[in-house]
Amino acid sequence: MTERNPEATARWKIAAAAVAVHLSIGSVYAWSVFVKPLGTLHGWSRPAVTGTFSVAIVMLGLSAAFGGSWMERVGPRRSVLLSAGCFGLGLAGAGLASHIGSLPLLYASYGGIGGIGLGLGYVPPVSALLKWFPDRRGLATGIAVCGFGAGALVAGPVATWLIVALGVPMTFWTFAGAYFAVILIASQVLQVPRADWRPKGWKPTAAVARARAARDHALGEALRTPQFWLLWGLFFINISAGIMLISLASPMAQELVGMTAAQAGLMVGMMGIFNGAGRIAWSATSDVIGRTTTFGSMFVLQIALFAMLSRTTNAFAFQAMFFLILTCYGGGFATCPAFIADLFGTAHVGAIYGVALTAWSAAGFLGPTLGAFMRERMGSYAPALYGACGMLVLALGFTAIISVRLGRMASPASAETTLAES
Repeated sequence: MTERNPEATARWKIAAAAVAVHLSIGSVYAWSVFVKPLGTLHGWSRPAVTGTFSVAIVMLGLSAAFGGSWMERVGPRRSVLLSAGCFGLGLAGAGLASHIGSLPLLYASYGGIGGIGLGLGYVPPVSALLKWFPDRRGLATGIAVCGFGAGALVAGPVATWLIVALGVPMTFWTFAGAYFAVILIASQVLQVPRADWRPKGWKPTAAVARARAARDHALGEALRTPQFWLLWGLFFINISAGIMLISLASPMAQELVGMTAAQAGLMVGMMGIFNGAGRIAWSATSDVIGRTTTFGSMFVLQIALFAMLSRTTNAFAFQAMFFLILTCYGGGFATCPAFIADLFGTAHVGAIYGVALTAWSAAGFLGPTLGAFMRERMGSYAPALYGACGMLVLALGFTAIISVRLGRMASPASAETTLAES
């Protein structure tokens, strides 16, 4: 049975619990810290060890997609409780794999079981906050997923210290116990409000009312609308462009603007700050100017920045553009769930958002692969960067189409037309 909490003040406690969950599972972004130590310890190649991260992200998307309806049905507490078990078990298995030197076990444990834990822990806190914060949907989801984006800021330095002090296997086991405990405690706080609950004195503005769905839509209904697939497409493109740049950041900084390896490494280390800041800033902005305007602004900005990146020779300018793109990368993650809630309602938002996260799985594979391939074949980063521009132009077109369809749905002639029928 879905948990319910009638106390309005509980939403801020739930927001804190959501951040705690996302900070814990967001430690996956610190996986690169383990790449070199595992390679040195067992002679595994860098691509082989990095593949663990790819498996985990793919499993995140798949578990969110196929488990979304179940997560909505049982509520956030039970879903996140299962996430604690899977993520903790995945980390513990990674420690065992490191101890005995088994790469397949590393894939199966951290990538497979841990990746399922990521999906089970990612969606329910976001879904719950969308229900608790109808007045600040963008900000609420931005706060939650900011924790995921900033997870590496906590896990990276701690893991680096623990690896030196305790060794790789013990670091995994320590993380397993710590993150299991944090997620377990946070899961006991997560609940959803009554179906008719609203913040005291809050009434949606006319603009918000026009943007939001006339009724809640089930997963099947949402998947049959053009709006869902247009949103999936722009989400996929935003992630693909951003993650391609992230995967090429260090060598690109060294080759294009002459930064040293240490300088490029420091730049990469600061990614979490701008990724997290963008998640809050852009999502909060979307509460004011609207989701389509926010996505459109992010795409226009990125088109200009990607076009300029290949021509810049100044290290400061390169880093400024890189960090601005990262804010848009994070902003897309934070604004998307609120956009889905606006389009399809909140009753089944977890299930719908879970399917939308398959865009992350696909982009996590395509973005880095395409960027590396084009650099190797063309001998330059320019084709990859201009290719990203082209994709972003397409995403801008998707955004415009959604905006037009929303406007048509809000017109008097179509006031009684449902989203599923439009």
